[in-house]
Amino acid sequence: MSVSSPPAPVRATATPTSPARVAVASLVGTTIEYYDFSVYAMAASLTLGPLFFPSDYATASTLAAFATFAVAFVARPLGSALFSTIGDRVGRRRSLLICLLLMGCSTVAIGLLPTFETAGVAAPVLLVVCRILQGLAVGGEWGGAVLLATEHAPSNRRVIFGSFPQIGPPLGFLLAAGVFTTTSTLTGPDAFLAWGWRVPFLLSVVMVGAGLWVRLRVSESPVFEEAADKKELARAPMIAVFREFPLRILMAIPVALGGLTTWFLITTFSISYGAKTLHIPAQTMVLIACAAAATHAVLIIPAALVIERFGRKMPMIAGSAGVSLLVIPAFSLLETADPVLIAIGFSLTMIPFTLVLGPIGAWLAELFPTRVRYAGASTSFMLASLLAGAAPLAATSLVADGRSPLVLGLYACGFALLGTIALLFSPETKSRSLQAG
Repeated sequence: MSVSSPPAPVRATATPTSPARVAVASLVGTTIEYYDFSVYAMAASLTLGPLFFPSDYATASTLAAFATFAVAFVARPLGSALFSTIGDRVGRRRSLLICLLLMGCSTVAIGLLPTFETAGVAAPVLLVVCRILQGLAVGGEWGGAVLLATEHAPSNRRVIFGSFPQIGPPLGFLLAAGVFTTTSTLTGPDAFLAWGWRVPFLLSVVMVGAGLWVRLRVSESPVFEEAADKKELARAPMIAVFREFPLRILMAIPVALGGLTTWFLITTFSISYGAKTLHIPAQTMVLIACAAAATHAVLIIPAALVIERFGRKMPMIAGSAGVSLLVIPAFSLLETADPVLIAIGFSLTMIPFTLVLGPIGAWLAELFPTRVRYAGASTSFMLASLLAGAAPLAATSLVADGRSPLVLGLYACGFALLGTIALLFSPETKSRSLQAG
């Protein structure tokens, strides 16, 4: 195998940063990234359609807004390719700093965009450009964050520390929901549609500033530095990982896809569907999604403790199978239009869901050797995200003619079953050394 010595990684501090500080820094980063992404998801569900894609047919506006939501997922694998090359050759830390800046700038830019009424066709074009930049940033952020936390951790605490960045997506969603709901309440419907929707996007600048301050105080991964010192890094990590580990990538994608499809249906599509089809107040639907996200967030560390003790494979299989069983009744409860029942169904689904998505960062890190770890972990997760990101768009089409939301449960169940099958053929990675390879 051809390897080369990359530029020397920049060391942030004279001594290695403690695993706890790295875990917190990774959590802060993913929280900010997913705050930005979640703000857009909520805006796409409720306001961006008529502002950027006006139409006499409301479903057409919603479909167009969800299409821009999906566009960012197309960019995620490209971001993974770009930033994993930086991360596997120059260092995880430098890649993450660039991702955070890119995400923050593109999110603030969305808050400053003119609407269709002001700029015509240029408005949706600029919106799509900003979404692509967001997708590139998230494509690099997730893999770097989980690797930085996992590679700093003691061998018997990898899942625990590697799970901290996974708290970021639900926490970011909760922050976005809080800001979005507070802003819409304070401004009122008309003012929110006129200008209030911009506020959650513009507030990102404050969070990004705090995130950069935290990340600049974190050192590079010692596992990466050891591989760099030994000149074990791949010359072209993306090419190397597909050439050497294609089956691991093909195995990892459906595992992540099964969970991510359910996540986007609950936290993105259900808000739009509940508000526009079931006539449940939008704020109530946001609270329902928040209940599910909060359930996931509080269970991540307990799930990590279970998986640290009993291994990765069997708990993740149980989680994936559990999602496939619960997701059908959960979405069937949408037909009741009862917010309490819907919240219970979604929150219960998050219990097995957490056994899959909570430890998946550490599991993916253990699947791939250091020289291609960023490329392997990030690419697998982002290709799954690409497919899952189309879920709100597909769901809008599936129920457009008044079909029962039961079809959404069947749709999500199918992907969860694929993930379960993939896990049945996966290796147990608990005892693998991250220094190996």
